Amino acid sequence: MRAPRLRAAVLAFALAAAAGCGGDRAAEAPHDATPGGSPVGVPEGAVARRCTRVVDGDTVILDGGERLRLIGVDTPELHRPGTPVQYFARSAKAFTRGLVERRRVRLAYDQTRRDRYGRTLGYLFLDDGTFVNLEIVKQGYGFAYTRFPFRYMSEFRAAERSARERRAGLWAHPDSIRVPVGPPA
Repeated sequence: MRAPRLRAAVLAFALAAAAGCGGDRAAEAPHDATPGGSPVGVPEGAVARRCTRVVDGDTVILDGGERLRLIGVDTPELHRPGTPVQYFARSAKAFTRGLVERRRVRLAYDQTRRDRYGRTLGYLFLDDGTFVNLEIVKQGYGFAYTRFPFRYMSEFRAAERSARERRAGLWAHPDSIRVPVGPPA
């Protein structure tokens, strides 16, 4: 009778360790988003698309090769020429990849549709209503990028504040963070 319980406990421990529960490495491991929507809701007129590839934590490629920069979120740099990969950049990319890569998404726009680099600017939502841009900030994989005004700025600031307080994601080691330039979140 005791051996099956011991095996079950060992198996549970192994599964928890494989899922990234515990130790210092847990802060670097991607976490699943909490599905089931967002306080925002998918905007009317959002267009169904498919995410074909994730470039980094805040930039994805949509069907047709369109490069989309997620509005309101800034993740640590992964591909800036002449600079090393920033702390938590790989984790941010892995988190975004887990949310959207090879999945159907809903794309919505704000007032400005393109940035100075020619990338499309937009908001992504999953079929279950999860607001991808906000989820990245809420789970601590990016900062609220508030340099330019956008529709959901107050929600993003609140999400970053909550992530900081919970020491979620990149906020687990605040001394390693280089906060992007812009108004405080």
